[in-house]
Amino acid sequence: MKNNQLILFQGDSITDCGRDRAMQDHFNHNGALGSGYASHVAAGLLADFPARQLRVLNRGISGNRVVDLYARWKSDAVNLKPDIISILIGVNDTWHEFSSSNGVELDRFEKIYRMLLEYTRQRLGGVQLVLCEPFVLPCGVVVDGWPEDIAGRQKIVAALAGEFDALHVPFQEMFNRALEEAPAEYWAGDGVHPSPAGHARMAQFWRSYAGL
Repeated sequence: MKNNQLILFQGDSITDCGRDRAMQDHFNHNGALGSGYASHVAAGLLADFPARQLRVLNRGISGNRVVDLYARWKSDAVNLKPDIISILIGVNDTWHEFSSSNGVELDRFEKIYRMLLEYTRQRLGGVQLVLCEPFVLPCGVVVDGWPEDIAGRQKIVAALAGEFDALHVPFQEMFNRALEEAPAEYWAGDGVHPSPAGHARMAQFWRSYAGL
C-alpha cells in the first residue's frame, strides 16, 4: 500500500450505515464514514499506518441497486480518482424484487455491473477494485427464494472479479462460518443489515482479503 492513497467504499445501506452526507467530502471523518464496516476498516488502517496519510471516503447510499449505483458512478466514484474502490451491491436487487417487483434480474445485474467496471477500467486504469459479494442470513425479512437469488449474484460478482482483475471478498462464506458461533439474529437482526458484531467481522474479513 502506497502513501496518500484514497480508498473509496461504495454500495447500499450496509455501506452507508448512517453516514453524514453533508460531510461526505471530508476524508477520515467519523460522521462521513458512518458506523459500519467501512468505518471499522478506516479506523484500523488509519491506526495501523499513520505515516502513510491514507484518505478514506464512504459514498454508499441506502436502498441502492446496481442500476442506481451505475447512474451515479461518474460523480460518486470516477471523478474522485480513488486508488482503491470497494463495492458491495446486490441485496436490494433481490429485496426490491421480492417486496415490490422492482428488483434487477440476474442477467441485467451482470450486464450493468460489467458496464460499470468497464467504464471504471477505461477511466481509472490502475485502480484496485475490491468486489464484495452480497449476502443474507436466515432470519428477519429473508424469505424463501432469497438465498437462491443472492447465490446467483454471488457467482456473478466472483466471475466479474476474475474478469476485471479485482480482489474478491466472499462475505457469505464468512457469515456462514459465523453462524456456527452465534445465531443469525446476532450477526444481522433482519437478515440483511449487520449488527455491530457483524460489521466488525466484515471489517476484519475485508482487510484479510484486501491484504490491507
